[in-house]
Amino acid sequence: MPKLSAGLLLYRTRAGVVEVLIAHPGGPFWARKDEGAWSIPKGEHATGDDPWAAAQREFAEELGLPVPAGPRLEIGSVKQPSGKVVTVFAVDADLDISDARSNTFEIEWPRGSGRMREFPEVDRVDWLPVALARDKLLKGQRVFLDRLMAHPELAGLSEGD
Repeated sequence: MPKLSAGLLLYRTRAGVVEVLIAHPGGPFWARKDEGAWSIPKGEHATGDDPWAAAQREFAEELGLPVPAGPRLEIGSVKQPSGKVVTVFAVDADLDISDARSNTFEIEWPRGSGRMREFPEVDRVDWLPVALARDKLLKGQRVFLDRLMAHPELAGLSEGD
């Protein structure tokens, strides 16, 4: 049985350009990676759990902000290169991210040192035009941007440069 994950992709429109809110993973493994390293805020859930409830929970944990109200678009599930199946929902909301604060995780760092260190699960979040987010997102998640932009609600809007 594959691992399951659910995420929430916020989007907004600025001057006819669609922007999405994506997150950069924290910790030493991702510190020097940018392009192809960002993610839709998401997290794992158990078989039988409600993916929408999981997406909301994980969004709140990774950003430390409440999930904004708004109609949701179901943009489907995709099997990632890792084998994990990710389900993503999109919500049209202009969220102020200035107070975003992620939950943390602990690992031995440097590896083999015997010292445990704490790192944020997400070290930064940003609103980016879809065209730029496409370069920043993990390759397996880019399809969700295509699906978002294909929704009739976004017809005629730009992805940016």
